[in-house]
Amino acid sequence: MLFNSIDFLVFFAFVITVSVIIKNRNFSYVFLVAVSYVFFYFSNNFLISLLIFSTILDFYVAKEIWSTDSKSKKKKLLLISIIGNLGLLGFFKYADFGISQFNDLFKLIGLNEIPLLEIVLPVGISFYALFVAFFPQLVAGPILRASNFLPQIREKFSHLDAKNYLKQILIQRSNLKIGLTLMSFGFFKKMFFADNIAPFVDEIFLNPVGLDSFAIILGTIGFGIQLYCDFSGYSDIAIGAALILGFKVPQNFNFPFFATSPSEFWRRWHISLSTWVRDYVFLPMVINHKKSKLRIFSSIFTTLFLIGIWHGAGWNFVIFGIIHGLYVGIETAIRSIFPSLRNNSFLKSRLGKIISILTTQYLIFLSFLAFRVHDLEHLSYSIQKLIFIDLEINEISSFVITHKLPLFLMMLFLIIHFISFRNPKTLDKISNLKSTHWIIFLIIIFTSIIFFYDANPRDFIYFRF
Repeated sequence: MLFNSIDFLVFFAFVITVSVIIKNRNFSYVFLVAVSYVFFYFSNNFLISLLIFSTILDFYVAKEIWSTDSKSKKKKLLLISIIGNLGLLGFFKYADFGISQFNDLFKLIGLNEIPLLEIVLPVGISFYALFVAFFPQLVAGPILRASNFLPQIREKFSHLDAKNYLKQILIQRSNLKIGLTLMSFGFFKKMFFADNIAPFVDEIFLNPVGLDSFAIILGTIGFGIQLYCDFSGYSDIAIGAALILGFKVPQNFNFPFFATSPSEFWRRWHISLSTWVRDYVFLPMVINHKKSKLRIFSSIFTTLFLIGIWHGAGWNFVIFGIIHGLYVGIETAIRSIFPSLRNNSFLKSRLGKIISILTTQYLIFLSFLAFRVHDLEHLSYSIQKLIFIDLEINEISSFVITHKLPLFLMMLFLIIHFISFRNPKTLDKISNLKSTHWIIFLIIIFTSIIFFYDANPRDFIYFRF
């Protein structure tokens, strides 16, 4: 079930209505679980069995971990859960990719190929392998942690006295306005910007060989904007929907295009994933080796490499991970060798920050090519055109005229994004408008969306991961 579909709007309106009418604690709990499973069923049909398996496995493993005092048994139980969840991820996501690599080798030595399994990738498997069921964030995040979410569930569904009644699921006016405002931002990013820039990006990278640097540069910028608007749009809708139901889901994006370094980019981009990987992959690798620069560099590289292949089964994602591993690793090494850079007056000046931002975004958008272009020949050509910029300008005017709508939307996004960056409390200001003005704002947003909407909702990009 796509967020950007009539089905979801009807579904969510039903959830809100039932939550408002029936306030019984036990019913609310069972109802929320049930609609979460219904939501996933309409996205994956029979593959909901995988979600059920993951839920049951983690429930009973966690129960056993809680009840035993043996550390060795706790570790074994945890290992069972990890193998079970990552086993699902590995099989459904990487089995066919692994078989295709063996087949390439078999061709060289004259052996018969292994038939591909042609496995259907369950929507959002990379996410529900980390946490289960809550429908707003289930399919594509933000990634919820038990320490953040379970206390909210206990607060609402434990046996409460009358004084704590408001802690149950209630649709509160303030949450409703902020949640709907945030959801409108998400729909606007996805359906106004991302979906209307996507055809331009697809045209460029269907076969980029032969295109000049100008076209490749604009296609790359277009994809970066499309990717951000698509994924952050989903996150906004998920966070807003959860907030309306009374749950706080963590922020997932914080103006990543204004990052001044690759490491800062990952503190601003897909925050729930980067912090999860930091805490559960990077820190365990360096906890006992904090003084070893080699260990820190190798751990950074490994962590970013894993983020790359987590995104998909393909050599382009391997390259994406390697690129970011080198970016952050080299940056960390430079800062270690030249600690005075932290207090460098030029880098702290406005001009220094602008140069840092532009340099960082050039490197980030260069890496986005590996995220978008799966064919290695096309990827190599596109990277060359972005690094070794040609001076072909004869076709620029005709190219701009032919693609004036997506280029206009890209410029409009950059302007709005800059204004939002300079005014970080935009969400609160809009949510606190008088009801009449707030409704006018929503009408403008959704009228803009409908004007460009072709009644054919596009999948969210992160559904593939």
